[in-house]
Order: sequence, then C-alpha cells, then structure tokens
Amino acid sequence: MSLDPWLLERLVCPVTRTPLRYDEAAQELVSESAGLAYPIRDGVPVMLVEEAREL
Repeated sequence: MSLDPWLLERLVCPVTRTPLRYDEAAQELVSESAGLAYPIRDGVPVMLVEEAREL
C-alpha cells in the first residue's frame, strides 16, 4: 500500500517539524533528524511520539 503523495508533502515530524521520508517496505515515515520512525497502520500514519520506533 502506498501513501498519498499529497499527504506525504504535508506531514512533518511532530518533534522537529522537518520533512519525513516514506519507507514503503517497512510502512513507516522516517524522521532522520529526530531518529524516529512513525508507523503506518491500515494506510493511516500514526504521528505519535509514543508510537514511534527509535532508529
């Protein structure tokens, strides 16, 4: 399942407010600057720091 490009352009890391990289294989949005990966569940990005995985 791919993420809508329009949505991806508008989402930013809630910690650093920097753009995110979409990792389609892992179904995550990666914030390189924060060192976090936010999961995408059922096509919906979960932008909660508590749910993010440390890189």
